[in-house]
Amino acid sequence: MNYFQDFKTDVSRETLPEKFTFPFYYEPHFLAKTAAEELQDYLKKQNDFAHNFGLDENKNGIAIGKMFGVLVVKSKKGKLGYLAAFSGKLADHSLPKKFVPPVFNMRTEGSFFVKGESEIDQINVKLALIKSDANYIALKKSEKKLRKEISKDLKVQKKKLKAFKTERKIRKKEAATILNKTEFKKLIKKLEQESYNDQFFMRELQEYYALKLEKVSKKVQVFENEILTLENKRKQKSNYLQQTLFSKYTFINAQKERKSLLAIFNDPNIKPPAGSGECAAPKLLNYAFANHLKPITMAEFWWGISPNSAVRRHQNYYPACQSRCKPILSHMLRGLPIDKNPLLESLSEKLELPIIYEDDVLIVINKPAEFLSVPGKKIKDSVYTRIQEKYPHATGPIIVHRLDMSTSGILLLTKTKEANTFLQNQFIKRTIKKKYVALLDGVLSEKRGIIKLPLRVDLNDRPKQLVDYKYGKSAKTKWEIVKIENNKTRIHFYPITGRTHQLRIHSAHKNGLNLPIIGDDLYGKKANRLHLHASSIEFIHPLTEKKMSFTVDADF
Repeated sequence: MNYFQDFKTDVSRETLPEKFTFPFYYEPHFLAKTAAEELQDYLKKQNDFAHNFGLDENKNGIAIGKMFGVLVVKSKKGKLGYLAAFSGKLADHSLPKKFVPPVFNMRTEGSFFVKGESEIDQINVKLALIKSDANYIALKKSEKKLRKEISKDLKVQKKKLKAFKTERKIRKKEAATILNKTEFKKLIKKLEQESYNDQFFMRELQEYYALKLEKVSKKVQVFENEILTLENKRKQKSNYLQQTLFSKYTFINAQKERKSLLAIFNDPNIKPPAGSGECAAPKLLNYAFANHLKPITMAEFWWGISPNSAVRRHQNYYPACQSRCKPILSHMLRGLPIDKNPLLESLSEKLELPIIYEDDVLIVINKPAEFLSVPGKKIKDSVYTRIQEKYPHATGPIIVHRLDMSTSGILLLTKTKEANTFLQNQFIKRTIKKKYVALLDGVLSEKRGIIKLPLRVDLNDRPKQLVDYKYGKSAKTKWEIVKIENNKTRIHFYPITGRTHQLRIHSAHKNGLNLPIIGDDLYGKKANRLHLHASSIEFIHPLTEKKMSFTVDADF
């Protein structure tokens, strides 16, 4: 089947890009946008498959948004068109028409994967039956109840014996002043015997309870041994299935070189992340290279409802992910001229670092947007390096707190270790008051509130953060509207905690304000800059111990 699609729009006069898209940070080319818009138009009207994207309340099934990709290509004859793909599965299968096939179709009838998955499903059924067995449940309940009763009774008995011991000490002390030596010796022997009897009683009681508990526990263990055996069997089968699957996924690059997932992720201690090779970009490029189509430009966009954890907005463009796609695409794009990574093009060298206050121990600056607080892996120019160079005798960490590279505003710095520690303690105790101003892409209906969404790093797509109620760290933000104009909301944020990207996620996430900050290239749409500015701060000075405050207005 030919998956090459002609443009419906006339693009014959469009200039082709000189180099292919850098897939991890890009502004979609006009051709990629046109292809994406045509695919989106198809998704709105199509009847080829049934999938609930969460855009229609009347649609049945669980609502799941999906990442789609388009790859503009040129055929051997010079004809311009595009390919389309989606990440993972769509409508519970991976082969709807119009979209390029997966790199490896694991679900063909009778395949090792289908067979292995069936075997794992059978183990899961057995496990479910054992875990729901009435006898097993009753025995576990009985064991738990018995443990509780034993623990309670042993505490009571230990308390009694402790009281007896205290009583013996009192009797011994009183007898020492009343009884003669012979009588006192007899009493001591009697008290020692009582102590021995108490200890013997406690040992006997503990042994009795241990035997009683063992009888029940042995019956429980029969079930749990069977569960453990099945779980180990499932784990072995799952690992074998995964390794076999990884070996079947082979990717071709621009130089016609093929590599398996295992070869691409060549560290024996690192397994390829689950879903590797199932994203849209590797599917598109693999099909193009295998079918002699020249990649011109690409783009990926989200279609549908946002997931509960990560921030995804309907129809927004997104870069390829870091953990799964970066190693694969690094191989696949070898030999293809690619745009430079714009994140490595430092503009900070042209930027001034305005100092708004300075004394013997303290520096307060107004950090420009797109300027690092501390050196990065590739870009070394930063607030830290500039201050270190200007004040070579400064001691301690210098940086008291950080702002994201894209965020502008007030930053506290110190010249001495002692001053740094003093200010750090204020941050730890949350006595420092900070205010940020931001411009949101839309209109908020409420006037003020508090957002509580726990955050952690997205392990599959660093440096992005996501909401995770189980493993995330507590993150709280107070906010209030300043004004609304031109369908944009100017807002003040008062962060109670200071997590990475906290204000950006709390703005953009569907359970937060559900409106991204204008210019947020990670959680919204790119603009001339991120419209987020640390506008004021209040703290106690390290030397004078007097309250100080600074305010710097945003330039937006």
